[in-house]
Amino acid sequence: MMRISQILERGRIPGLAATLLSVLLLPARPVLAQGFTLAQALGYPFPDDLTAAKRGERIAWVFNLRGARNVWVADGPGFAGRQVTHYTGDDGMPMTGLQLTPDGRTAIYARGSETNALGEVADPTSSVQQPEQQVWAADVADGKPRLLGTMNCTPEGCEDIEISPDGKYAVWSGQHQLWLAPISGLTPARPLAYIRGDNSQPRWSPDGKEIAFVSDRGTHALIGIFRLGSTTVRYIDPSVFHDTLPRWSADGSKLAFIRVMGNGDPFLSGRLQPWTIEVWNAASGSTKVIWQSTNDANGSYLNEGDWEDVTFQFAAGQRILFASQEDGWLHLYSIAASGGTPVLLTPGSFSFNGSVTLTVDRKAVLYSSNENDVDRRHLWRVDVNRADPVALTRGASIEWSPVVTGDGRHVAFFGSTATQPAMPYRLTASGRGMIAADALPTAYPSRRFVIPKEVVFKSLDGLEIHGQLFVPPNHTGHSPGLIFTHGGPFRQMMLGFHPMDAYNYMYAANEYLASRGFVVLSVNYRLSTGYGRAFREPAHWGPRGASEYQDVVAGARYLQALPFVDPHRIGLWGASYGGYLTAMGLARNSDIFKAGVDYAGVHDWTEDMTGASRATKAIAYQASPVASIGTWKSPVLLMQSDDDRDVAFEQTVDLVPLLRARAIPYQLIVFPDETHDSLMWRTWVRNFDATADFFERTLVRGESIRTTPPEYKLGGASLPRTGN
Repeated sequence: MMRISQILERGRIPGLAATLLSVLLLPARPVLAQGFTLAQALGYPFPDDLTAAKRGERIAWVFNLRGARNVWVADGPGFAGRQVTHYTGDDGMPMTGLQLTPDGRTAIYARGSETNALGEVADPTSSVQQPEQQVWAADVADGKPRLLGTMNCTPEGCEDIEISPDGKYAVWSGQHQLWLAPISGLTPARPLAYIRGDNSQPRWSPDGKEIAFVSDRGTHALIGIFRLGSTTVRYIDPSVFHDTLPRWSADGSKLAFIRVMGNGDPFLSGRLQPWTIEVWNAASGSTKVIWQSTNDANGSYLNEGDWEDVTFQFAAGQRILFASQEDGWLHLYSIAASGGTPVLLTPGSFSFNGSVTLTVDRKAVLYSSNENDVDRRHLWRVDVNRADPVALTRGASIEWSPVVTGDGRHVAFFGSTATQPAMPYRLTASGRGMIAADALPTAYPSRRFVIPKEVVFKSLDGLEIHGQLFVPPNHTGHSPGLIFTHGGPFRQMMLGFHPMDAYNYMYAANEYLASRGFVVLSVNYRLSTGYGRAFREPAHWGPRGASEYQDVVAGARYLQALPFVDPHRIGLWGASYGGYLTAMGLARNSDIFKAGVDYAGVHDWTEDMTGASRATKAIAYQASPVASIGTWKSPVLLMQSDDDRDVAFEQTVDLVPLLRARAIPYQLIVFPDETHDSLMWRTWVRNFDATADFFERTLVRGESIRTTPPEYKLGGASLPRTGN
């Protein structure tokens, strides 16, 4: 059974997962909808892991095109993109942790998923050859990969590959230890040293002679420094707290880190976690607290979304950049390494989203935020010692993940619009210029997509809720309506293709559903990011009372009031936390929601509450869909992968008998060997195809879910197993 903290998904995002035996290995059913198929809607190369070489004008990123993931590069000033590696096929092997050596000549990356609780790397193709998570190097000139070593790491330590300052070695965490390998590949990777605990977050000193790291001992976590060739490890101001994120100053004279006073996630436990920024002086060996958070909810440490991981670093003038929500919004600050009053760099009622990078001279920081455009993100630049942000992009587009080329002359980033999928761009005098435009299929149906409308409506308790409304083109009469709820729950859906791969695909799926005649409302219910800490961390959320569910009902009421929506044909769908809210809607309000698609939803919060008090469990049970099983009448399509590392598969296993016992119509798709986040492209197509088909059968044609024996059909979107 996974912990609730895993159910709430750290780091990677929820997705609609994978394959039903060999049935789903077949090509997708080419259902036409307003001139495009679902495969066409999802047939774009999703970009990720944008990085820049420390010298010159080279950038690199990963393109995932129909499940084949490869490294691409582009060189200034023209930035013509070209493919470096040549992996083929929808093999379910994620490519992560991409970096370039300082000279830009070699790309380093990891292939394969992190391990599950049994130490297994995901095998979504059900291959009889056990896969591994491995670190590879490929020279940009010829693209031929060479194996550096095996990673096989837990989610907390994965994909953190660090290249030495001279570009000759790589260090990474795996199997609880740190590993060192020459980038030449001439000798195999070896353990850096014997070190107790779960060791991760390696960081080279500027001279390349030492490596700082985190050693997690369970009850506490230490910052260690290992000097190459030494026979001992030095620990920095060891304590009973959790130390994390070691960062060297440019001259190597100081090491900054964060100290968290407490265990677990304060959002889950309800306990506050104050934290400090500490600086170790290499010459004196002393450590100084230079900043301390407040002791209220705004000051409590919350590392969801890796905000500090990408933000916390040394800037010019011995200043330290960090993120805090001290005023109720997630903002950037800087403070002198010697201490003093921090400077709020991004004041206002908005949040930056974690995409940050320093300029080459480290005097300014580039970041993305939703300032002045709450349901989009744009790029901004601000000096590290004063609050004077300057907008770099604006308009009906979304931008994130900025990087600066090593020569300091160019800014590259990812961007999208309401009809244009995510692609790499560079900042130009006139705005932005797409990189590798020829990688986007010429037949991509952007012109057939609708532009979602920004809507704001009141929840049942009066709270303002934001959403995106997809209205079918040329719709007539009363159309069926759908509510979409994202997972996380700390996510924010936007007015365009999303920065995260799963939601990029789900956005395309909502476009596809709109093309099939459904009016879709994507709801940013309370718990969503982008609207301040109080909105993201409400009272009585989830297992404490499901306060966010009222926002889903309010969204349905909004749809029902639209003159072009049939108020008696409302459905809802979502994944992970969105699956939980889908099940809640069907269980509590089958009078409103006439059908639902629940992927990997939580159905009983108490399954993960060992040791909790009876009163706590009672509240959690009442906030669970199973508590309202007696009023669940509407049909549901259940989908989940059986190697789900985020939501326990038991959540679906235990729900099905309850549905059967009460003759609640359901259909079930189980995906052997796939994970919570879909690793194969074709499984996204199959899931969304099944979703569209289910809603057409139940909401459009009014078909009943028949009670039949288990059914397996080849081809089409036949739902593979039915019950009652």
